[in-house]
Amino acid sequence: MKLTICMPLLAASVMICAPAVAQDAKAGRATASAQCAVCHGPNGIAQMPTAANLAGQQELYLAKALEDFRSGKRENEMMTVIAKGLSNSDVANLAAWYSSIQVTVQPPP
Repeated sequence: MKLTICMPLLAASVMICAPAVAQDAKAGRATASAQCAVCHGPNGIAQMPTAANLAGQQELYLAKALEDFRSGKRENEMMTVIAKGLSNSDVANLAAWYSSIQVTVQPPP
């Protein structure tokens, strides 16, 4: 009985955690260069004080944020417009690109 309940729950949790679309960081880099670099910089370090640094962020966080902007669940005048034009593949690729950028941190002396 316990196995009957646990297996569907395990399968559902794996499906929720698995990305819906295969990610391609190289394609994400191309999309970022064309649509994101003006505000977020060519390497994910923001060029504008009102834009977020995206380099090194968690992939799931980035994908969720873009999906939330696209659906209207999260609002920002610029990001809502940009995100609405992104496909599911674009979202996955952008998240893969920005999360692949290595960021180092140096604490102050």
